[in-house]
Order: sequence, then structure tokens, then C-alpha cells
Amino acid sequence: MPTSQELLERTRAFVRDHVLPVEHEVVVDGRTVDDELRLDLQRRAKQAGVFGPLSAPEHGGLGLTAVEQAEVVEAAGYSLLGALALNCSAPDDGNIHLLDHTANPAQRERYLAPLASGSVRSAIAMTEPAPGAGSDPSMLRTTAERTADGWVINGEKHFTTGVEGAAFAIVVALAEDGPTMFLVDRDNPGMVVGRRMRTLDHSNPGGHSEVVFRDCAVGADAVLGGVGTGMEHAQVRLAPARLNFSMTWLGLAVRAHEMAARHVVERTAFGRPVAEHGMAQAHVADNEIDIVASRALIRSTAAVLDEHGATSSAARHAASIAKTFVSEAVWRVFDRAVQLHGGLGVCEDHFVARFLVEARAFRIYEGPSEVLRWSIARRVLRTRS
Repeated sequence: MPTSQELLERTRAFVRDHVLPVEHEVVVDGRTVDDELRLDLQRRAKQAGVFGPLSAPEHGGLGLTAVEQAEVVEAAGYSLLGALALNCSAPDDGNIHLLDHTANPAQRERYLAPLASGSVRSAIAMTEPAPGAGSDPSMLRTTAERTADGWVINGEKHFTTGVEGAAFAIVVALAEDGPTMFLVDRDNPGMVVGRRMRTLDHSNPGGHSEVVFRDCAVGADAVLGGVGTGMEHAQVRLAPARLNFSMTWLGLAVRAHEMAARHVVERTAFGRPVAEHGMAQAHVADNEIDIVASRALIRSTAAVLDEHGATSSAARHAASIAKTFVSEAVWRVFDRAVQLHGGLGVCEDHFVARFLVEARAFRIYEGPSEVLRWSIARRVLRTRS
């Protein structure tokens, strides 16, 4: 097993030599991000010894702690495709963690092992069209009724990330004893994948789709973690997924910051390098501040997860703070990077425009900033009452 520094350097070299050229094909040449691309990058990552920062060694992964993941996942995030290449991109990142903590032995073999090894992709079907569940899971309308052979699921979902081409989906439905998670194979005729929604982000295979469950029959062995425990087990994946998102997008913000700094040093305006103008220096300084603050917050949150566990109140609170701050900080970095590039900043050929657009969803996915602020405030105020 390489040391932390060796693994970090390997990851940086892998992203530079293997991922950035493919990213250029995607952003500049219009190559589609599909499973052929994913599998090729993951094959190369395995050869380079950097595959699977979230996966256990038994599945070909690196078996890292959250603190150890922080630097590696940030280094992977230096490219839009880096997390995908290392098998630590959404929604598989959270699903790997969820299955590792809740799946029974048969489910681990059938679903976790191929997912953690990169053989397949997964999806999680939770968000519903109005008036169904979105940020408020208590509004869940998809139902699961017990039958003699198992369960029948009926309902509608949307923003189901990666379901097109996924091997299975983790479906949250309202059963007799409350919200429950079910493992549904993609070839189940009762799970109908509909329109791929046209969203700002395009860097994950499978996109975000509408899904309808029509008398979707599953066996009793499809229940993940127990009937009525869906919301409890949703907490298992939330803190790690929010932190992993933060690590990944911070890596891309570091790249945008470097690109912007290089551009203003090389570009001349009004008789001197742009880097000598005070307003440009202010943007560069603010980017540096946001990046350093985000990195420190991610590292401290990772330590909380390692010490207290992903479902602890301390971990949920720390991850909510980190995700809220980092999602807004990296957006500011991307926005300033676009500004510092001038007209070239809005041209996708120079990447920062694409980074900005892709990152916008980060402030919504895995919990909008407004909802996270509400939960943060509630925890703080409970200790004062």
C-alpha cells in the first residue's frame, strides 16, 4: 500500500496524463460521457493504482478513511471526469457507503461488490415531482404494498441520477411501517425510465431522468436495511456524500483558480500585465481565501466522520456546514475565474465556463443551501433552549 503522499502524487499524475486529455474531448470536441468512457478511465485508474478511494480492498479499492480520502478525492476533482475515473462520483459514492453499512451478505455480493469494483453503476430514486418528496422527505408519495411474494411499488420519481444505464436503483417508497429502501434491478419491467431531463450539468453518464414505477414487483429480499428504516438509512449516505461532493468540487475550483492566475499573469491590458491591476489581485486573493477555508473545513469534517461515524449528530452537523460553505465558495471561485478570463471566460473551449455551469447544481443536490442552513440553525438553537 503506498503512503498517503505517494497515493496523492499518483492521483495527480493520473489525472494529468489520462483524465485531462479525455476531458478535452468531452468539453471541446463534444464527446459524450457514457459507460464506454467510464470503463476505459476506470481501467486506467486500476492500472495506475488509484482506483476506489471509497471502496474496500476486497473490492479492489483503497480502503481509505474520510481524512485520507480528502486529499485524494480533491486531486481527482481537478478534472470534471476525475471522480468518475476513480469510482467516487455521485450517486455511486453515497450508494457504496450506504450498501457497505446496511446491505445483508447476499445483497453485498449481488449489489455492493460489482458497484464498488466499478463493474456497474447505480442510481437512487428518492426525489419526486410535486407534490411529492423533494427537500422534505415527509412528502413521500411513492408506495410499497406487501404481497404474498414480496412487495409492489407504485409512484413517480424524477432527477434520478444515472438511472439510464444503471444496473440497479435504490428506491425509497412508503411502506406499511414507514419509508423503506428497496433494491430494484434495472431490467425489472415495473421500473420504467422515461425522459432524460435537460439539466445544466452533463458530466455524468446516465444524466437525470424521470422514472415511473407501475406495479413494480420485487421480492422480500429487495428490502434494504429493514422495513420502515428508509429515512434512518438515508442518513447513512448523506454526510459522506455531501463531504465527497465538497472534496470533488474543491479540486475543480483549485484548477480554475490556477488557470485564472496564469491567464492574468500572461495577459496584458492598459500597458501592463492584468495581474498588476488591483481589481484582478482582489479576485485572486478572494479565490485563495475561499479555497483554503474550504479545504480546512473539509479536513475537519472528515475527522468528525472518522471519529463519530457518518450517522452521528456531530457528523451530520459538520457535513451540513461544509457542504453549504464549500458549495457557495467554489461557485464564487468559478465566477471570479470567468471574470478574470474576460471574454474567453464565457467560451467553453477555455473550460472555466463549463466548470461554472456544471457546479451550479452543487448548491442544490444533496440538500439545498437554504434547507441546510435551516437544519444547522435548528441544531444550534436546540442547544440554547
